[in-house]
Amino acid sequence: MTAPTHQALQAADKFQLHPLQNPKTHTDPLVIERGEGVYLYTSDGRKILDAMAGLWNVSAGYGREELAKAAYEQMTKLAFTSNFAGMTNVPSSQLAEKLAGYCYPSLKTTFFTSGGSESNDSAFKIARYHWKRMGKPEKYKIIARRNAYHGITLAATFATGIERYHKMFGPAVPGFVHVAAPYPYRFDMSLVREGESIGHAAARLIEEAILAEGPDTVAAVIAEPVQGVGGVIVPPADYFPRLREICDQFDVLLIADEVITGWGRTGEWFGLKHYGVEPDILTFAKAITSGYQPLGGAQISDAIKDAIESAPEAEMWMHGYTYSGHAAACAVGLANLAIMEREDLAGRSKRLGPYLHAGLSKLLEFPFVGEVRGQGLLCGVEIVTDKETRQPDMALAGRIAKLCLDRGLRTRVVGSTLAFSPPLIITEAEIDRMVETLGAVMDSL
Repeated sequence: MTAPTHQALQAADKFQLHPLQNPKTHTDPLVIERGEGVYLYTSDGRKILDAMAGLWNVSAGYGREELAKAAYEQMTKLAFTSNFAGMTNVPSSQLAEKLAGYCYPSLKTTFFTSGGSESNDSAFKIARYHWKRMGKPEKYKIIARRNAYHGITLAATFATGIERYHKMFGPAVPGFVHVAAPYPYRFDMSLVREGESIGHAAARLIEEAILAEGPDTVAAVIAEPVQGVGGVIVPPADYFPRLREICDQFDVLLIADEVITGWGRTGEWFGLKHYGVEPDILTFAKAITSGYQPLGGAQISDAIKDAIESAPEAEMWMHGYTYSGHAAACAVGLANLAIMEREDLAGRSKRLGPYLHAGLSKLLEFPFVGEVRGQGLLCGVEIVTDKETRQPDMALAGRIAKLCLDRGLRTRVVGSTLAFSPPLIITEAEIDRMVETLGAVMDSL
């Protein structure tokens, strides 16, 4: 059979509605035929270094036959069966056991989902359920940060602190409150008290929001260790330890959204490990399978598990998805973790992260590069109109990203920041190519 042409594939694609689609940005879509290592290959013969690892998630790289075989072998035995109460399957049981205490010692129980949005939506329900079981049904509000991204279900959309995601989907789901992000480059210094660090000031804003809403109404705070879609925002080192203290003080759960930062991306297996902090609930997805199957989850503390398991039938845990604990997805998750451990991909991110950061930092010589920041193999280059005013330049960031793609380098614009999140298998030579291509584009402007 003759393979369809590039033009025929683009024509067929017109029948598909894509995420975040706009006609202006989807007139000439890339049609990806295959991937290998850190590269994507298109139907019109282009080779592209994918510096975004798909959507932050293809950590083990493209073309891993080991993962394809894991899916195939499981599917030949059992692709799917219900995982609702009274049933389970072999891979989901084995993966749950593998993950018990894997992320943090206090988190031993996993509820599986199909992705990050479902994981965070589940976390909100877990928090509300927990407080109802504790006799505090009025504790239902979730405090999040501006520039946060927590997903695209209705509840996760309004936990997200980026207005563009809200505008056409209101009215807002009630119960979500937002405060300023711990964003050192753009933090409003008038909010910082004398002798106070930016990290403590940003944490204090959450404390003030808890007090303003009433501690008896706040169920949880949700936070990404590094805010990805909001601009690759790395918080000050003293932020999360203080936030943990505040949550403990006011009897508020801390939800760590590790959908992007989990599984070695930041140079630790999980992002909060950089700060010596453990959450009450942890959400994950993306790199658990390196994108080879849709899989996510929410891990919970023993106290929350006890609240669920000790519930009378009238208050039972009435939550679940058809694909919770999907057998083939969990089999791929197990195989992917084996690769990540064997190849020490978290350690690789820790070693190569500074190399990427140093390379990108050379671009600070350009007048429109305001800041380079990152943690592990997760970096951002913020584009501004002027270094002194720090005025964000989203249009220029978009133009740079387009010119990079024309030269075979894929990045992603998040606000006015160019995000870089390459597969964790990337080499120093491939990082050099990323930096050289970006530098050449900036030189051409």
